Amino acid sequence: MKRAAIALTAIALLFGCQQQRTSSATSQKTIEVRSELTPEQLGELGAKIRKDPSHAHELLSSHGLDDQSFEKAIRKVTEDPAASKRYAAAYKSAGS
Repeated sequence: MKRAAIALTAIALLFGCQQQRTSSATSQKTIEVRSELTPEQLGELGAKIRKDPSHAHELLSSHGLDDQSFEKAIRKVTEDPAASKRYAAAYKSAGS
């Protein structure tokens, strides 16, 4: 849980100053794709962003996400202790 909170904080800092507007069609797609991402997929994505923050927008958009939807998905994961552990394990293994 602590690792997930640290990861969430790091990601929030990465995206805190950036804002991106999306069309309603893109927003709908984001909602659909986001609901399909598992904690493991989110952890791997977070690790990829940490490794190469300059490509964060491309990585997120390839999964149908934007900054805000990614942060919301991670917040949702951190609300569930089991999902949080799965996220942290994936984040750690992908970051190695």
